[in-house]
Amino acid sequence: MSEADVLRVIVALVFILMVILAGAWAVRRTGLARGAGPQSLRVLASQNLGGRAWVTIVEVEDARLVLGVTAQQVTLLHTLPPGGSPDGAGSEGGASPADSPGFTSALSRALKRQ
Repeated sequence: MSEADVLRVIVALVFILMVILAGAWAVRRTGLARGAGPQSLRVLASQNLGGRAWVTIVEVEDARLVLGVTAQQVTLLHTLPPGGSPDGAGSEGGASPADSPGFTSALSRALKRQ
């Protein structure tokens, strides 16, 4: 093999490697690698509290959990009934969003109870 043939093989291998990496990036970016079935875990809402602290509402199967998330740990703050919107203004009970408390007031009440 001449030097030109070796260079051609190296360039072809580098090109194939770049195509594989670009394909992996595209699949990860578009979310095609996720399962086609229904997701059993969904993040409904999230609020940054500053630094690396977050309060997040997560729906797991038939329960909604209010979680405190920091860089070191995840803490269960409250368990909400299933269904409805993340701020508790669901259609069950017939309350309008103006009548029901918002996420901020519900969070402050939950934190005061602990």
